[in-house]
Amino acid sequence: MPYKNKADRNFAHEYANYDGTPMVKKKRAARNKARNMLEGEGLVHKGDGKDVDHKQALSKGGKTVRSNLRAVPAHDNRSYPRNSNHTIKGK
Repeated sequence: MPYKNKADRNFAHEYANYDGTPMVKKKRAARNKARNMLEGEGLVHKGDGKDVDHKQALSKGGKTVRSNLRAVPAHDNRSYPRNSNHTIKGK
């Protein structure tokens, strides 16, 4: 991290140049919609360590519909695929 402390970071600049762009807002809305769908069913709760995963990724044409969503542990959803000896597959 290039900042010594959080006060040095220009959040307004980051929002204006990235987080506030239409593309990023659309992706965030899709993630929030997916999370709300599974929260409504009681499958995930805030702070439970689970992520809502799209079975077919949005970047690969998947949609935010119930049949394309599943609740998975965060560590399974946020890590690279691993070999049995814990090395990253394909490396």
